[in-house]
Amino acid sequence: MIVKPFKGVRPPKQFVEEVESRPYDVLDSEEARAEAGNNEKSLYHIIKPEINFPEGTSEYDPRVYEEAARQFQKFQDKGWLVQDEKEQYYIYAQTSCLPANGNKEKTQYGIVVGAYSGDYQKGTIKKHELTRADKEEDRMKHVRVNDANIEPVFFAYPDDEVLLKLIDKYAKTEPEYDFVAPIDGFGHKLWCVTDDADIQTITAEFGKMPAFYIADGHHRSAAAALIGAEKAKQNPNHRGDEEYNYFMAVCFPASQLTILDYNRVIRDLNGLTSEQFLAALAKYFEVVKKGAAEYRPQQPHEFSLYLDGEWYSLKAKPGTYDDSDPIGVLDVSISSRLILDEILGIKDLRRDNRIDFVGGLRGLGELKRRVDSGEMRTALALYPVTMKQIMNIADSGKIMPPKATWFEPKLRSGLVIHKLS
Repeated sequence: MIVKPFKGVRPPKQFVEEVESRPYDVLDSEEARAEAGNNEKSLYHIIKPEINFPEGTSEYDPRVYEEAARQFQKFQDKGWLVQDEKEQYYIYAQTSCLPANGNKEKTQYGIVVGAYSGDYQKGTIKKHELTRADKEEDRMKHVRVNDANIEPVFFAYPDDEVLLKLIDKYAKTEPEYDFVAPIDGFGHKLWCVTDDADIQTITAEFGKMPAFYIADGHHRSAAAALIGAEKAKQNPNHRGDEEYNYFMAVCFPASQLTILDYNRVIRDLNGLTSEQFLAALAKYFEVVKKGAAEYRPQQPHEFSLYLDGEWYSLKAKPGTYDDSDPIGVLDVSISSRLILDEILGIKDLRRDNRIDFVGGLRGLGELKRRVDSGEMRTALALYPVTMKQIMNIADSGKIMPPKATWFEPKLRSGLVIHKLS
């Protein structure tokens, strides 16, 4: 894989906690407006620039993209974002306590690189999700108007002993940034890799790898590759080594990543009574009532159902899935095929408004809340997919079903920005 160091644009240490933010796609405009508050240094002014307009202004309004560029320039003029003088890599650590890790503290270490858009175009930056043209176009406009990747993409790579040792060396030193995010309480640290020998080591080790795997940021990856190709076409003197041929990614060892369950809430039972619904489920699943206490799936092919104030365990019966089918064996596929499609008549998970999705840190309590409130009729909790499954599917060239993965913690935005010129 081809990677390069770059001159990051980032906040001086004293401003980092005012600038940094959650990613643009995990909150809506009003949440961003509330989180930014009176903080004019908040990155939301660049990545959610509609907050600078009256409430109700579309995030796709042409004026909003222009505002993003104006704010980006303002941040640089004010000294809230400053470009490093030397091309370098960065090491980024996230520390969290998640139920998936037994509520024990865990730290994962990523390397911030310039990833080569040509690797995306030829398929060695591997994806496992479909992208939507409208979302690609939105991200392209944002990159184009700023001439920069404001937010990084989240990659996984096969564990590499040399890189792990290099990361460990930096982890024992004083970081450039060290803060705890206020929303989720996760810790974030950043180190600058300015040593020429270490820079060469990172470039060489990634150069030996056959592939990167997109964990999160499929639309940002697609948009970055398209913008790179667009700029190459517009440049009569294109050589191939220009900065626009690269986009910003944080690359983590696959073994360190945590994938949480991505669950479903459904508005109705497709005309069935609760008793009829449970009877229909019994054709494909061993249905066991677990009571009022929250029940989480304990193993693959087991689901938790919340219905009428009770939790149920649903274990898929033998013969309802094929272990040799990398897609069909996934719990998202089993539940989509046998429960959502066949019993509830929900055939398009991307567009059917009878279903919604709850992922990440919201947990089973959010499923219960939405059903108990009357907004939803029932909820389905799934056992998380594994990084190995994702990599196997990406290697096979296949695509996972919609809403299959939720990586946590999310990358914080605003720690490093990559300019394309």
